[in-house]
Amino acid sequence: QLQLVESGGGLVQPGGSLRLSCAVSGSTLNYYTIGWFRQAPGKEREGISCISWSGSSTNYADSMKGRFTISRDTAKNTVYLQMNSLKPEDTAAYYCAAIQFGACRRPIAPNTYDYWGQGTQVTVSS
Repeated sequence: QLQLVESGGGLVQPGGSLRLSCAVSGSTLNYYTIGWFRQAPGKEREGISCISWSGSSTNYADSMKGRFTISRDTAKNTVYLQMNSLKPEDTAAYYCAAIQFGACRRPIAPNTYDYWGQGTQVTVSS
């Protein structure tokens, strides 16, 4: 059974940066496309970014492009989300999710992913 564990969330001031990690166990990243999502209170879960199972392609939601960067370390079986220039509206619970040999395409739709982590909270506030 594939397991995903997010970490790296916390409280950060506007304009600051955070790097989230998604540690994958139970299988290799080389079989799974990984997506990052977020959900603010009272709002729907939205897709942020994805990286394909081959690592050869990435995609971003328009609102995050240029501020967020997805990457992976196959030796550590971990996917990262570097978030820069954070804004209060980025406050949300952040989740990673996986789909085996799935396409990394836009829109990055939550209902196309099968395995989910429990999330990590990011709060952007002064």
